[in-house]
Amino acid sequence: MKNFLNGALVALMATTGMVGNVLAEYPERPITIIEPWPPGDVDDQLVRVIAEEFTKQTGVPAKVVNRPGGYGVEGAQSVLTSAADGYTIGNFLIDIPTSYIVQGITPFGRGDMEVVGLNMNFPFILAAKKDAPYNNLAELAEYAKKNPVKLAHFGFETIPAQQTFEAARQLGFKFSTETGYDVTDCTTLANGDADVMNSTVGLVLACKDDIKVIAAYTEKPISVFPEAPLLRDQITGPTFALWSGIFVPKGTPQEVKDKLAAIAEKAMMSEQVKQIAATSGAEVYWQGSADAQARIDKDFEAVKDLFSKMKK
Repeated sequence: MKNFLNGALVALMATTGMVGNVLAEYPERPITIIEPWPPGDVDDQLVRVIAEEFTKQTGVPAKVVNRPGGYGVEGAQSVLTSAADGYTIGNFLIDIPTSYIVQGITPFGRGDMEVVGLNMNFPFILAAKKDAPYNNLAELAEYAKKNPVKLAHFGFETIPAQQTFEAARQLGFKFSTETGYDVTDCTTLANGDADVMNSTVGLVLACKDDIKVIAAYTEKPISVFPEAPLLRDQITGPTFALWSGIFVPKGTPQEVKDKLAAIAEKAMMSEQVKQIAATSGAEVYWQGSADAQARIDKDFEAVKDLFSKMKK
């Protein structure tokens, strides 16, 4: 009788389309991880390690697809409009779930995504040429009051750019020009496109000896530039660790998120990741979904306050 009832239940579920969801074991087919930025930076390197670990543990291929555009919005949108089944996931940085939504510039909202976990803090910096006549924000301010200073950043709408503008407000100066780029790297300074630029250590390693860091947008000193002054020690008010992590569309099954989290956490403990962290100065860790969501909620409120000061 029991076998008959079990068979009848499976037959009923099959007729309603439910059997696939119940009997299928994730993953059954390759997954795609969307990186909303160009390849090469530390978040891109780390997510590729996660993809490798996913393939190693499950035997199912995981590929990373770089989809830059709109300062990360296009890639994020492609994730959040996909099926909530774990086959398309996103590697989002702090701006996507916070500042972009605060400003109302996204076609998605906070309720459209769920965080699987956060895995790194960017080694974000404000850099200048080695021979620049300033070594910190106070000296930059004094120079900029008498001379034009061009700023390059990752977009007016991003948190690092707004923190840089807030520093300028507090120190009483303005940049002569400010320009947003999808990527700022060694050529941005070398070509004279900017006098100072927001960037990450991973993008300037090739010219490490030709630049100086006048502010590190991190919670503690960056290993690659240990003497660089921290932003938080040069201005008042909140500063932000520029984190990145794994996100999925709202409604993704818990067992899928749990599997992704376990794989990502193991990847972050690998020797390969330790080497990436040592080379780039990134702070690497794994913060699970509950703590990650609490952190996002807290940052969201602080970001609202920061962007209330924004003036175009």
